Amino acid sequence: MSVVLPLYGTAALPAVLAAAAVAVRVVVPTEAGRRLSTLTLRAPSVLGRRPVLFVLGASGGALLMGGPVLGLLVLAAGAAALRARRGRAVRRAAEEEARRAVEACGALSAELSAGRSPGEALSVAAELGTGAFGSGCLDAAGAVRLGGDVPAALEAAAAASAVPALLRGLAACWEVCSATGAGLAGAVEQLATAGRAEAERRRAVEAELAGPRATAGLLAVLPLGGLLLAAGLGADPVHQLLHTPLGAACAVLGVGLDLLGLAWTARLVRRAGKD
Repeated sequence: MSVVLPLYGTAALPAVLAAAAVAVRVVVPTEAGRRLSTLTLRAPSVLGRRPVLFVLGASGGALLMGGPVLGLLVLAAGAAALRARRGRAVRRAAEEEARRAVEACGALSAELSAGRSPGEALSVAAELGTGAFGSGCLDAAGAVRLGGDVPAALEAAAAASAVPALLRGLAACWEVCSATGAGLAGAVEQLATAGRAEAERRRAVEAELAGPRATAGLLAVLPLGGLLLAAGLGADPVHQLLHTPLGAACAVLGVGLDLLGLAWTARLVRRAGKD
């Protein structure tokens, strides 16, 4: 039995596949998801350099090929994908800053134990650190050279850092050790040990949360499988969803609930990761 798709269904198929690829890449952060999105979207450079223009172009193409409903749905899905993409970039930057901060604290302790001056040791830590932690160490090194307030410089950087406790702990160690004359290297080494233990805990939590994230992503893209199954059985779900008032309302409501479910799941995962 052959199934002949109407022109609008055939025209809308590339936009639907593109939206599906972006959704799989965003909500299923696995190697399989990356391969699927790469195979479907052969313009990763456009997506990487101009994601907003890519989404606007995809929604405009969907508008011309499939009508206003499809254009709106692709725009909504693209906006959600961009938001999730930015969130993942922020999480990766925070994870990198936390990892490099622990290494910087270990290097700071080693440099102090080797007899380097506090300013030189902080400069080495600033080179190893990234983000607000690296900037805070650099400002603290400058404060040491100029005779400024080192703990205040570290505390100021803690507000924007992914590891504020580590910077505040370093500031407390510096203040206490400078006041009592105790060895700063030992205190910083204990701080680095605590940071390593916290990093291990975070990795364990992320491993536990990978399953719920993948499950939520798969559930989000299951409706697309239902559409393909209905088309394979000879029905015409694309026309009903895009070109009838009731179908359009169902499509908008369904996509809205789907995105709401993804946002709610992401919120639950974030809260679980913070606990």
